[in-house]
Amino acid sequence: MTSEQTSTASTSAPKNGKRRRALVILATVAIVAGVGWAAWYLLVARWHQDTDDAYVQGNVVSIVPQAMGTVVSIDADDGMRVEAGQTLVHLDPNDAQVAFDQAIANLAGTVRQVRGLYSSVESSQAETAARQVAVRQAREDVKRREGLVASGAVSREELAHARDVLAGAEAALSASQGQLSRSRALVDATEVASQPQVQAAAAQLRQAWLNLQRMAIVAPVSGYVAKRDVQLGERVQPGAALMTIVPLEQVWVEANFKETQLTGMRIGQPVEVHADLYGSDVQYAGKVASLGMGTGSAFSLLPAQNASGNWIKIVQRVPVRIELDPAQLAEHPLRLGLSMHVDVAVRDQDGPVLASAETKRSAPLLATDAYAAQLAEADALITRTIEANLPQSTLARR
Repeated sequence: MTSEQTSTASTSAPKNGKRRRALVILATVAIVAGVGWAAWYLLVARWHQDTDDAYVQGNVVSIVPQAMGTVVSIDADDGMRVEAGQTLVHLDPNDAQVAFDQAIANLAGTVRQVRGLYSSVESSQAETAARQVAVRQAREDVKRREGLVASGAVSREELAHARDVLAGAEAALSASQGQLSRSRALVDATEVASQPQVQAAAAQLRQAWLNLQRMAIVAPVSGYVAKRDVQLGERVQPGAALMTIVPLEQVWVEANFKETQLTGMRIGQPVEVHADLYGSDVQYAGKVASLGMGTGSAFSLLPAQNASGNWIKIVQRVPVRIELDPAQLAEHPLRLGLSMHVDVAVRDQDGPVLASAETKRSAPLLATDAYAAQLAEADALITRTIEANLPQSTLARR
């Protein structure tokens, strides 16, 4: 072997050694990484399902008029905070005020007419009593004359005349009794306030009162105004959307998971949620409230026709509703439609897949009492109107 060959062999030996060491290190790193990833998957990753196909949803309460009218003032605009019962829009009240005044006058007149019906009953009773006395006297006259006809003290003509008087008295008594029955039928077993004609007039006044109150359109819930479309001077119709109110404290997250991710998902499992608005620094603690009853395509306007021949099978997504912590929502409020990242911990699978039947609620899930006082005020007004048109003696007896 020449000196040149010996030099080449001694140079390649260190290079091969370095290459082997590098390969060993690379293989070791790969094995360690593989073991670490396997351990992470077995211990952590397989117990979590995440998606970024998630968005904030919430109740969107439409504000619609209940009566027709012209807008004369607008008291709320986009982004404003309003409370339940607060007036949002005023309509021109003139027509409703005229109808309301007519309804009050109608109720007052009806009460006085019904008082007349009660008086007619008393009058008919007195007339019937007088007719009964007249019949009794006529019968006694006929009886006396019948005993005197045989002796010739009374002529038969006079007896016939007495019998005619008796027949007339009996006919008058029958007519008086019929009139009394008709008068009693109108007021029998009633007071003035519960008489049907008064009740009908009170219902008209109640409707007129409601129409007048509905000239002020109030907020049924507390929240923030959005999508104000109403304009000053606009003639609005019942049912037309004027604006919406969004109660941001009632929002939730709708996460669309692939159907393959729902295997271990159960109601009540804990959820970590991040909003793109705040980034990963703000974390919401939530829980799975319900799993959707169908895929998005099943409830779409044009659902997939699986038997049409041009259908392609793809992985479907199912919406999952996630409730958030109200305290965290108050600290970091969200808006409808914001993008969210959701991570569900599915280790605990003791919860149900479908919600169980709930016992009867003591209160509805969503409700408003913004309109509750309207009828109470109308009933108080009706009571005052009726009492104002009753005789003072009747009120004193109460």
